[in-house]
Amino acid sequence: AASGAVLGLTFVLTGSLPSLTREEATALIEGDGGKVASSVSKKTDFVVAGDEAGSKLERAQALGVKIIDEAGLKALLSGSASTRESP
Repeated sequence: AASGAVLGLTFVLTGSLPSLTREEATALIEGDGGKVASSVSKKTDFVVAGDEAGSKLERAQALGVKIIDEAGLKALLSGSASTRESP
């Protein structure tokens, strides 16, 4: 069931994740109300980085986009991690 924890957030996937395919990760994010983009921009909220993450990871670092791994993505989707900056 969608918790809406990532509603309105934009994710970019890069590299290979340990247990999810890119399609599965995309389906999880979109099923919860998030968007998956193909390239990193200032509008990107999170980059989900797996093994052999490439230039997208470097661009995320340059733009100051938050970088998480598969475990971080699952925590966000389950609602156990906050997607919003605490004040």
